[in-house]
Amino acid sequence: MKKLFIAVVLLVVAMLPVAGFTAEQDVSDFATIQKAAEQGHVKAQFELGLMYANGRVVLKDDAKAAHWWTKAAEQGNADAQYYLGFMYQNGLGVPKDGGKAMHWLEKAAEQGYAHAQYEVVAMYANGLGVPKDAAKAAYWFEKTVEQAEQGHSEAQFSLGNMFNYGQGVPKDLAKAAHWWTKAAEQGLSDAQNKLGLMYDAGRGVPRDEPQAVHWWTKAAERGEPEARKNLDVLAKRGNESAKKALERLKILSFMYENGLNVPKDEATLVHWWTKNVEGRGVPEDWDKAVHWYEKVAAQGDDEAQFSVGSMFYYGLGVPKDDAKAVHWWTIAAEQGHAHAQYKLGAMYENGRGVPKDEAMAVHWWTKAVERGYAEAQENLDILAKRGNESAKMVLERLKIKADSF
Repeated sequence: MKKLFIAVVLLVVAMLPVAGFTAEQDVSDFATIQKAAEQGHVKAQFELGLMYANGRVVLKDDAKAAHWWTKAAEQGNADAQYYLGFMYQNGLGVPKDGGKAMHWLEKAAEQGYAHAQYEVVAMYANGLGVPKDAAKAAYWFEKTVEQAEQGHSEAQFSLGNMFNYGQGVPKDLAKAAHWWTKAAEQGLSDAQNKLGLMYDAGRGVPRDEPQAVHWWTKAAERGEPEARKNLDVLAKRGNESAKKALERLKILSFMYENGLNVPKDEATLVHWWTKNVEGRGVPEDWDKAVHWYEKVAAQGDDEAQFSVGSMFYYGLGVPKDDAKAVHWWTIAAEQGHAHAQYKLGAMYENGRGVPKDEAMAVHWWTKAVERGYAEAQENLDILAKRGNESAKMVLERLKIKADSF
């Protein structure tokens, strides 16, 4: 469970922008960041490590991620110190080494990095990679308590984890729920999702499905995928509130993804979601929206073409029609729209709206990867592991291309 928690944190943080750079980098941005990193720019070094760790623009390479995080960690970057500790702890890109893991995690913990403090407590309390040391575990536990009591949401979340898993302290579900509530009230999506689980199962708090829906909806609003899955489970059990929340989230996702009446900007996401919940901000007439998007799409606008395809895919303003979704996504994809290429690959892979065709899935995912769409590479990797030779050849070619930078 502990390793899963770190891995989730790693992926979530990897989606966030680093000062001076955007989260969605294209190849030219990669070259710029690499140059800055080679010149010693610490934030560029950290960002470059993230790109290699998550296969964003370049092929995933844990060794290169560890290399650049080492550079940034040696300059005192707490994020890099934490992730480097994680790499040594799990033997990712570097030999597994508990001593080096502790070295870097303590460096980050000394800077007040709450997740690092949690790891340090767990390692000292349980002798994970280092000798057991109750005194040091207690020291770092108290440090986390100090930060939590001062209102730091990440520390509150870590403290909740300590009580939930019994790391450095006796297991206490009520205290875990208490600290997760503190963090959730400050908008921390991980805590909101955990709190929903507590209310759904009656762990540390009385069982309360409305409260579970409340907190999972809050977390889903902030992009927490597990919360959305949990709402789906409740909806399948017949919970009407969960069904309504999922429907609103579907509309919001489509609006946010396509910039329909909302800025395509994560900072405004919660603001617009609130309007949706209150019944404002959602187009009252999707039929008209489809009509106007089709007019623009017919004039060759790839964004409009992608949007019309999405409307048919989700059934917004028109009956759901996978074949028509494929039609519009194909037109957009042929103009180089990376998201349409990615979606089209998935349709061919699953035989939705078109006959199942792995060769076409590889074709479109390759196009998407070449335009910097990292998720398409993950799908190619899955196909390659299933024995698809075309996918293997594409990945090998992409690796050679990446190594030439």
